[in-house]
Amino acid sequence: MPLNPDSPLARLMATLPRAGKVEWIGLRPARDEAMIATGTVEAIAGAGLVGDRYKSGSGKRGITLIQAEHLPAIAALAQRPDLTPALLRRNVVVSGIPLVALKQRRFRIGTAVFEGTEECDPCSRMEDALGPGGYNAMRGHGGLCARIVEGGTFGLGDALEAL
Repeated sequence: MPLNPDSPLARLMATLPRAGKVEWIGLRPARDEAMIATGTVEAIAGAGLVGDRYKSGSGKRGITLIQAEHLPAIAALAQRPDLTPALLRRNVVVSGIPLVALKQRRFRIGTAVFEGTEECDPCSRMEDALGPGGYNAMRGHGGLCARIVEGGTFGLGDALEAL
């Protein structure tokens, strides 16, 4: 049952402390290939990011995001002092905003508009990427999947603003 938009809880859930900031962008060119870091990217509505292997998917997972603040937690849980965003296979690392608050909400990065669709659970590849227990180290810290509502471009340092 949807939340009454006038309820105190709905108002609390709609209030974010500030905009987020894009810290890293990566693309997966093909299955089992390393992520490629980039400074800017184009998002295609209903599809994905240009240069990413998921660009022709259903759109529900057109982009994946993870919070920068969760990277140290994942590193500690996986006992990995050398954790890099590319290992986690998410497209965008964002700081300063709780991504879970964007589930079922629209947000803008650069000139593109997105809608959070679901939490981004880790995949079995995290065992190889992070070592034994890597899958569980990411549970609860996997980030957010989003569909691309309006295409556009964005880059490093751009703000992520809830709409």
